[in-house]
Amino acid sequence: MEFRIAATFTGALAKLEAQEQKAAKSTVYDLQADPESPGHKFHRIDKSKDAHFWSVRVNRDIRIIVHKTDASFLFAYIGHHEDAYTWAERRKIEAHPTTGAIQIVEVRQLVLDMPAAAPHPVASPVSSPEAEAPLPFRALKAHDLLSVGVPTEWVEDMLGATEDGFLALANHLPAEASEALLQFVSTGALSKPEPVAPADPFAHPDSLRRFRVVENQEALAAALDAPWDTWAVFLHPAQKAVVDRSYNGPARTSGSAGTGKTVVALHRAARVSQLAATARVLLTTFSQPLANALARKLAILTGAASPVLGRVTVSPTRSVADELYQLAFGRRAVVASDEQVEDAIQKAAEAMGAKGFTQRFLRSEWRHVVDAWQIADVQAYAKVPRLGRKNRMSAGQRERLWPVFAAVRASLTKRGLATWPEIYGRAAAYYANRETKPFTHIVVDEAQDLGVAELRFLAAIAPGGADTFFFAGDLGQRIFQQPFSWKEMGVDVRGRSSTLTVNYRTSHQIRQAADRLLPNAVQDVDGNADQRGKTVSVFNGPAPEIRMLGADEDEVAAVAEWIGSSVAGGTLASEVGIFVRTRDQLPRARAAVERAGLAWAELSEREPDLASHVLIGPMHLAKGLEFKAVAVMACDDGVLPLQSRLEGVADETELDDVYETERHLFYVACTRARDRLLISAVLPGSEFLDDMRPGPLGAC
Repeated sequence: MEFRIAATFTGALAKLEAQEQKAAKSTVYDLQADPESPGHKFHRIDKSKDAHFWSVRVNRDIRIIVHKTDASFLFAYIGHHEDAYTWAERRKIEAHPTTGAIQIVEVRQLVLDMPAAAPHPVASPVSSPEAEAPLPFRALKAHDLLSVGVPTEWVEDMLGATEDGFLALANHLPAEASEALLQFVSTGALSKPEPVAPADPFAHPDSLRRFRVVENQEALAAALDAPWDTWAVFLHPAQKAVVDRSYNGPARTSGSAGTGKTVVALHRAARVSQLAATARVLLTTFSQPLANALARKLAILTGAASPVLGRVTVSPTRSVADELYQLAFGRRAVVASDEQVEDAIQKAAEAMGAKGFTQRFLRSEWRHVVDAWQIADVQAYAKVPRLGRKNRMSAGQRERLWPVFAAVRASLTKRGLATWPEIYGRAAAYYANRETKPFTHIVVDEAQDLGVAELRFLAAIAPGGADTFFFAGDLGQRIFQQPFSWKEMGVDVRGRSSTLTVNYRTSHQIRQAADRLLPNAVQDVDGNADQRGKTVSVFNGPAPEIRMLGADEDEVAAVAEWIGSSVAGGTLASEVGIFVRTRDQLPRARAAVERAGLAWAELSEREPDLASHVLIGPMHLAKGLEFKAVAVMACDDGVLPLQSRLEGVADETELDDVYETERHLFYVACTRARDRLLISAVLPGSEFLDDMRPGPLGAC
């Protein structure tokens, strides 16, 4: 007998309390070990349309729903008694007549009888032509809908559905069907999959997204222990194609927030680690919290005892550089602080008489050009590209300025200090020409925030060639680095780039509101474009709220009330995140959580115990995280965009870049939300809030 676990089971398991989950897992392990044991209390679901549904008792209230035949045993759902029975009574599991994929199909009539579906299931046949809402699928035929996996009994409803009616029912369709129709609504194109006819319907690519074979208890434990969304384990075929493809050079996948780039990066790291027993894979990103999250998820994906884990190093890029620098030079570099660098610039400017150049300009030129590109002499300074900078500077001006920057470098070196770009540069120079590299493959998450020095460093510590470098990122989430040409760094991803367009994490309403902060397409220096307008979400939710309050105290009270209502509605405290622009606004977040009667934990480089705490932190540490409910607080005028960043720019083009990255940062914070999003500010509020206000979305 083959044992499988469904995505619906892991999703339902995550909603139970910790003790309930523990008891449920114990029962699942026992069932896998001996499904025929008389100690298991099986009860057939008599009201179900599918005779193969049974319930198994966990305790007085919790029931596991299994679907068992002579050939297979499937863990389908788990919940409290009434919830579990209702779930099974409304569903059946069958192979789709056209695609051949196994589907969990909701019984049409039972769904339409549900009160939540009553307002607008389909277009009314008695409406006058003038009053009828547009029917987005009018031009399609029944066979078109069947080809993308719409169950037979739902075809007529979809052909006659209004856009609102479709969105109300989309969550009741199998995932591949709702995604294909959402994409059609968004783009007007229906992406029909290539026909696949495996002998086993469970082997169909769409089935593999929802049902996972668990061959042993280790595989079962890996699936049950996953605290992340089921799409992290059950890959969409578009994601799997990116993971499994062989590339003859550096490759990149992109996509807006929530489309599963991190999931693809994790699966890619696991895949290349299996290419050879001697593989040494680096899975890296820009911060320690993100690296911690990646390490946890990789262990879940592969199994904690898997030999794959021994071949993969998960670490932030700075930590990798620090360690390799020590190995290369026998000592650890002492990193110069921002204050030490600014002091060196000021003293060098005074000593060299840099007239006509402000301290602000010199700091910016050092950070974004001289130090970023690790300029060694005036000849190199004369040739370096100054992308994104309005002041083009003549050769004579660069010659006048170079002694200042040379003096800055000499001053830092004399004191035994180095900047991070310098550390990257020295390490890169050491490893670039060595035959033996520290890693055989490198996978980078949040790659949009790689700087020149970081990219050069990564290119130096692994060999070139097929499948060596894989980057996952979103240009719309670039918050740290100015743009530059990857191609000029020898990392050319043109022709090996892909875009993910299905959003699994964020509701249609939240994604649509957040997308208003950014253009439909964001393009890098080399011409690679991220097309955001084609992204579709796979589920609906309430519209995000924007609250403008008169004072800090009013905002704290409003956010506290919102937190309370979220928790009262079934959201756990650990599933609520509160983000602010900088640490200066954290007291307002703390006060809101405390007023709601809950405990808070602050996001930092350490990993706090999040079991019963609301997580709070600055926006830049929100990357890679996700919550059912998110409040973005203190979106005040002067805070977002941050006034101190605006005042520190050197020219108009740099000012544009600061505005752009501040928008990206706000976008990142908002898109951490899955179901509920609250944005709050003290009047007059950030200018960005006007951009989020709806056209077609509805009132926020």
